[in-house]
Amino acid sequence: MARWLAGRQWPVHPLAPGRKTPAANCEQCRVRNHEPSRCPCHQQGKWCHGFHSATTNLERIEACWSREPRAGVGVSCGPAHLVVLDVDAHPAQVPDRNRLLPGIPIPEQVDLSGLASGFDTMALLAAYRKEANPAEDETTLRVRTPSGGLHIWYVNSEPSVRYRSSTGSSPKTALAWQVDVRAHGGYIVAPTTRTSAGTYTPLGAVRAPAPLPAWLSAELKRTGHVIQASPVPAPRPARQARLPQTGAAQALLQPLIETVRECAAFTEGTGFTEKLNRAAYTAGGLAAAGHLNQAEARQELAEAAHYARPHQTRRSESIIDAALSAGASRPFYPKGLA
Repeated sequence: MARWLAGRQWPVHPLAPGRKTPAANCEQCRVRNHEPSRCPCHQQGKWCHGFHSATTNLERIEACWSREPRAGVGVSCGPAHLVVLDVDAHPAQVPDRNRLLPGIPIPEQVDLSGLASGFDTMALLAAYRKEANPAEDETTLRVRTPSGGLHIWYVNSEPSVRYRSSTGSSPKTALAWQVDVRAHGGYIVAPTTRTSAGTYTPLGAVRAPAPLPAWLSAELKRTGHVIQASPVPAPRPARQARLPQTGAAQALLQPLIETVRECAAFTEGTGFTEKLNRAAYTAGGLAAAGHLNQAEARQELAEAAHYARPHQTRRSESIIDAALSAGASRPFYPKGLA
């Protein structure tokens, strides 16, 4: 399956055997701060960095699955120009009707009795727009998930417009309750992948995604899924003479920075803000105690934050600056660094 998908120019990456999550990084990459594109593991047939290291290179694909034949297959949606609607059917408390379809008020006279899952909100959204329900779209690839949900695959026919991934429970960017969007910044489990819960099974006879319907494209734009260009942190300047930056101090800070970078694997539910705040607060304390160069530490934090959440640069930098300032008010003198 991995080779077939790569033949369609859809970058793939291994999933942990029996699971729907990316295979773990190697030990070195868990502590080493580097861009996935520069990771030396790839030339060795390793799969570090999840969907960020997805590839269409058949030699690398062969090497990865030769090392772990039981690995599942993930597809990096952004580079493949895919937009996949992940319709959930998980038991959950139904939210207030105003949160079912973000931006669309549902009058009290509309009977919502029996509404219980993403299948219902997807049908409701389609009904409001007087369009066919995507969950019943037999012209595109649809995949039943082991939990009873549905993946509805579409191709973005306008690659110049990039859509971000989201979860249906997000209070900020969501298409519908219990309907996740897998696009840039996300991946989707490939059909026929097996997990401990079951197999991702294609429905019907269609095995290729249809173009994203215009009305769904309009809904994604309306709900804030279009990615606007954001400034990229400037490249790190050549290192000049600097304040002390001991290996021991870096050993304390680097694992915290790496937890920030690891948030890139998922768009929600990673505790990104807390992890970034903790890393920046620690850096501020170490810098105030003379163990780090604060400007260089800030640059590293900004790069890690941009790598994990490229669409929220300003917010990340606000978090970094506030936490650095707070940390600087309490110099950090760890044992062995004083």
